[in-house]
Amino acid sequence: MNMQPLESMVPDRDSWSAYWSAYAESASQNPAQQMRHKLLLSQILSIGGEVALLLDIGSGQGDFLAMVARSGGVRRSVGFELSEVGVSISRVKVPTATFHQVDLFAPPAEVSCLEHQADVVVCSEVIEHVDDPTGFCRRVRSYLKPGGRLLVTVPGGPMSAFDRYIGHRRHYDRTSVRRLLDAAGLEVEAVRLAGFPFFNLYRLAVILLGKRLISSVKSSDDGSGAGTLARLAMALFRVLFRLNLANSALGWQVLAVARRPLDDVPRQ
Repeated sequence: MNMQPLESMVPDRDSWSAYWSAYAESASQNPAQQMRHKLLLSQILSIGGEVALLLDIGSGQGDFLAMVARSGGVRRSVGFELSEVGVSISRVKVPTATFHQVDLFAPPAEVSCLEHQADVVVCSEVIEHVDDPTGFCRRVRSYLKPGGRLLVTVPGGPMSAFDRYIGHRRHYDRTSVRRLLDAAGLEVEAVRLAGFPFFNLYRLAVILLGKRLISSVKSSDDGSGAGTLARLAMALFRVLFRLNLANSALGWQVLAVARRPLDDVPRQ
């Protein structure tokens, strides 16, 4: 097993270029990420009609927009990602989408033309990393057109050592995510708790592995035996996740749907 010191793998819990350099392959294979992306895509397709502009805030290495590109139904896709490495990987993976390196609290001038324009904004597994989630969601709202929808996924349930290591500040439940989106000036339409029972089981395994998971996941990118075992486990969970409930009081994957109010008209 690759037993590099933890700080040599991701030197800063908010260093997303280091994260994507270390874990890009593992993240793409992660059944939990794939489950979330399928939930989000299903929600987008349920809106009906073609989506003129989809904005993925925290687009990582482009896996969700790659799924969107394969599915159709979205005319234009744009990704905002904090890390240069994530943007570089995404541009190769999804050449039909546009990606910008963006710190949402200090966005570059080049993305100002996208304010108040998006029909749908996706923000998947991002808000739990933010020190000021209310301020962050207010900035997210500014990229939605009036009546546009925000789709958010955040983790529920207890935090693991790996969650803390990659910078999770907190996890959410129905009440706390609704309160957050309300405070950001959004109208919450629905909050679902997905993933029971097998996503919960997966998360319990992550919690029990503790810090050993960090080395194990890293080794899956260098071809060692531990990586092979990790890939087999993820393949098994991908099958089991087909049996998860899409909404249950016990689910540990939070999916929220909110809307920018129609009367929230941008100031000229």
